[in-house]
Amino acid sequence: MKKLILVLVAITCLAVSNLLAADAKYYRVTGPVLEINPTYIVIQRGEAKLQVVCDKATLGDIKAGDYVMIQYQMVAKTVDIKTEERK
Repeated sequence: MKKLILVLVAITCLAVSNLLAADAKYYRVTGPVLEINPTYIVIQRGEAKLQVVCDKATLGDIKAGDYVMIQYQMVAKTVDIKTEERK
């Protein structure tokens, strides 16, 4: 019985942590496709060219010249502590 309760508590904790992690904000950007390859897509957004990492499944049949809307999340790859304050 104690093992069952511990397992249920563990499953509940995992479920709650997954729900909290899902709160990351999504962003959208639209524009014409300038360049595309199996690992990323480049679109024109005003004056800026934005490169977004994608995989083959995400890209589908998109080709240069198509007008697309990309939904994405910002993901940190590294975080460094800086000892000096910005001035």
